[in-house]
Formats: sequence, C-alpha cells, structure tokens
Amino acid sequence: MDWTTLFQTVLPYLPARYAGDIVSILTFLIAAAALAMRFWKPPASGSRLALLYKVVASLAQSKGWNTNAYQPDTKALMIPAEASRTIEAAKLGLDPASTHPRAGEPPRAISLD
Repeated sequence: MDWTTLFQTVLPYLPARYAGDIVSILTFLIAAAALAMRFWKPPASGSRLALLYKVVASLAQSKGWNTNAYQPDTKALMIPAEASRTIEAAKLGLDPASTHPRAGEPPRAISLD
C-alpha cells in the first residue's frame, strides 16, 4: 500500500482541525529532511549516524534516481553520460546489472563461477 493511499484512507476519519495540522507537520518534516539531505555529507558505513542518515533519506523520499550518489554502504559508479555503463562496469570487475541506480543494492563483483 502506498503512503498516499493510506493517508487518503485515514484523513477523512480525523477532525478537520487536526487533519490540517497533520498535513502541515508532515509537509514540514519532508521538506526539512530534503534540505538536510542537500547539505549532509553521508557518514561512514560503520558510523552511529548511518542509521539516522537512512531514516532522514527515506523521509526525504530520496530513492531511485533521486538518491544521493554517495551512501554510507554503497559506492557510486559515476561515468560520463555518453559512456557505456556495461563497459565501465566490466573494467571495474562489477556486474553491470548491479550498477544501475535502480538496482536497490550496492554494486557487486562479477562472479567467476
């Protein structure tokens, strides 16, 4: 279930004065998280702030193509737009499918089975 569907389902059951406040607070929190993501340098993978960083990133809806290039537990494959991602991944010994921004996981090495 999408969060907007859930929100539209719950919102009619709330009194009008509370519904407006909730919408305003959620909008502020999402905007503040997006602003924090703009200026916050990602922490190291083992840092205690890594979990907080991931929570703020998810609240800011920073996922897919909107994800920051640098994450606490991933490494970015930044290449020119005209270059082939498959060729560049092969040069680095990475599985080309795992280097796509929507892969949802860190790039993984090519298995030599």
